[in-house]
Amino acid sequence: MCQKAVYPGTFDPVTYGHLDIIKRAREIFDEVIVAVAEKPQKQVLFSFKERMDLLKAATADLDNVTIEGFKGLTINYAAKKNVKVLIRGLRMISDFEYEFQMALTNRKLSSNIETIFLMPHESYSYLSSKLIKEAASLGADLSCFVPHFVERALKKKLR
Repeated sequence: MCQKAVYPGTFDPVTYGHLDIIKRAREIFDEVIVAVAEKPQKQVLFSFKERMDLLKAATADLDNVTIEGFKGLTINYAAKKNVKVLIRGLRMISDFEYEFQMALTNRKLSSNIETIFLMPHESYSYLSSKLIKEAASLGADLSCFVPHFVERALKKKLR
């Protein structure tokens, strides 16, 4: 295994797709830091504290996984944590262009930090937090997409 990696994101909310990437990453790295963006550029449904709490609950049984929050550039956070690898999930080919641009920009800003792309299991490849929030707002059963406590939190938030 190799040192530690950072898996950054908004996790609004955490899905089984996110958890699959976390589990895959911990098979490769000694430690995986799941870094929750405190003030993301995009609009979020859950507060920073709620997103942190949901992720902590979802990963409570996983060794070598730490949940932390961060502000600002991901590469600055990674450098502060002395981490040289960022994990990014790729679900579909449509994710690739954006993720590729971000990885190259990060490399230009900090040449000693690499980005590794992991693909979730195919049963999660179509999942997105946005899709989950839309389905929740329409009363869908989300049990195959998110842990039960995330589903409850979504439905409570969207009442």
